[in-house]
Amino acid sequence: LRVAVRDPFVRRELGWVALHAVTGLTGGLLGLALPLYAVQDLTFPLWYRLLPPEAGAPGIVWWRVDGLTGALLVGLLGLGWLAATVAFGPALARLQARPGRWLLPPPPGFDLSLRVAELTATRAAALDAHAVELRRIERSLHDGTQNRLVAVSVLLGAARRAVRRDPARADEILGQAQDAAEQALGELRTVVRGILPPVLDDRGLTGALAGLAGGCAVPCQLTVDVPVRCAVSVEATAYFVVAEALTNVVRHSGAGRVEVTVRREQDRLLVTVTDDGHGDADEGGGSGLTGIRRRVGAYDGRMTLTSPPGGPTRLEVELPCGS
Repeated sequence: LRVAVRDPFVRRELGWVALHAVTGLTGGLLGLALPLYAVQDLTFPLWYRLLPPEAGAPGIVWWRVDGLTGALLVGLLGLGWLAATVAFGPALARLQARPGRWLLPPPPGFDLSLRVAELTATRAAALDAHAVELRRIERSLHDGTQNRLVAVSVLLGAARRAVRRDPARADEILGQAQDAAEQALGELRTVVRGILPPVLDDRGLTGALAGLAGGCAVPCQLTVDVPVRCAVSVEATAYFVVAEALTNVVRHSGAGRVEVTVRREQDRLLVTVTDDGHGDADEGGGSGLTGIRRRVGAYDGRMTLTSPPGGPTRLEVELPCGS
């Protein structure tokens, strides 16, 4: 108890309890009485006949009420109570809140500790997203490009052995090797585009998203209002969010149309993807939404998914993009 009493914040809280016990009770009673008096007096002309003549009128009415005229005067007084409620109610609330703002502020560093916890979580999300991206690239190179290059090597060896015995067969094998090499190059370009799409540098975010919308199998309406370019990493994140979202729409939603809206508001980039599909999207169902959330969280952004059964599905992403 002695340690607690020495704490300045505990002393402030005790001071708030003592002050609020007086001002809070008084202000609360007054704030409750004003609207009750207003209702009582405003409705008095409707039920004054139920009172016995010697009872007079309720509240602070000092004149004798013996008919409709007196009851209407009480009703006018109720209008005064109503005006007082509207005029003084907010002031009473501010007065009651002032001691709390004065005596109950958060300790220094409280907001900083929350920020540290938030940054720790976003750093973990960034590391997870990075690990997932590395696994995706490794899998793409191992399962695709590497196999193509192995096939090229095997075909070149076969062509080398067939040159002397069967030149026609060697020419056919060299053609197959060339095809395999071209396929390997195409898969390498796909992997590179998956790391950082070159179209962002060539055409900007608007042009890159227009290419995604134009290539979507579901009719897509695109609206982009980004007058000033954001950081390359933020634009790449927005591009991948839209690309993954459109892929989900085509594969899982059964939608007939989809709308993509990208706009910048001050220092935030807002991305919204809405489709008219059957809804009920599930992040844990392997639809790529978990990857989107991780990628967005890595940039200290926010993702909100609204997908009731029957639709529509609305994906909202907010990314910081600087001032």
